[in-house]
Amino acid sequence: MTQIPFVSSDPIRKTAAPDVTRRRRDDLQGFALELENASALETLKWATNRYGERLTFATGFGPEGCVMIDLIGRHDLPIDIFTLDTGLLFPETRTLWKQLEDRYGLTIRGIEPVQSVDEQARVHGDTLWEHEPDHCCQLRKVVPLSSELSKVDAWITAIRREQSQERANALVVEWDRKFEIAKINPLVRWTARDVWSHLKSHDVPYNPLHDRGFPSIGCQPCTTEVKQGEDERAGRWRGFVKTECGLHGPAIPSAQPALSES
Repeated sequence: MTQIPFVSSDPIRKTAAPDVTRRRRDDLQGFALELENASALETLKWATNRYGERLTFATGFGPEGCVMIDLIGRHDLPIDIFTLDTGLLFPETRTLWKQLEDRYGLTIRGIEPVQSVDEQARVHGDTLWEHEPDHCCQLRKVVPLSSELSKVDAWITAIRREQSQERANALVVEWDRKFEIAKINPLVRWTARDVWSHLKSHDVPYNPLHDRGFPSIGCQPCTTEVKQGEDERAGRWRGFVKTECGLHGPAIPSAQPALSES
């Protein structure tokens, strides 16, 4: 008798047998090659056709995220959008959130951590981000994201290869080993100039903090102004050997304070 791989009937998460998961992962290698030179819009349409309602886009409202929302909104693509509402966002970020919803007539869902900032402080101590930033990111970003991504088969990101060493080898389509789903990166080949050219030419709303020396914006306590000549993510978790919050790639290691040059 032919063995049929077991697939859970759970509507929240369909868990395939290992060989099925492997085939899904291997299929993406071919798609990555086919889409390497595709436009961001073409990649989004491909993802929509392939995954349908089992597709989502997670945005942090950076310039790249605004580009993605513009493409989704202007072309009326049926893609779910959400953001991680950590409770520590800049007021400017919250204003932009509403502007984008109004501009494109769509809903961007806010996903909150299990604990409020005050509840987290009572359990883990005040300003956890100052002494254990990885733990704070885990509680306020990674865990909520994991919960959302457990409901879908693929997620869209706005990462670019140019942004950091950790993202330099990202593919247009790849298997996300962290969350065990497909990961779609439509802007992976874009440069910062491409991003800003798109924002300006289509008059897309963006965070005004970018015009005040904040190229990369996350939670307010962990984001500082970047000086001329510094890497665009130098203002994130300043003082720590940490450039990622743990949403992309393998589980984040424990952050260590940066060594002084003196």
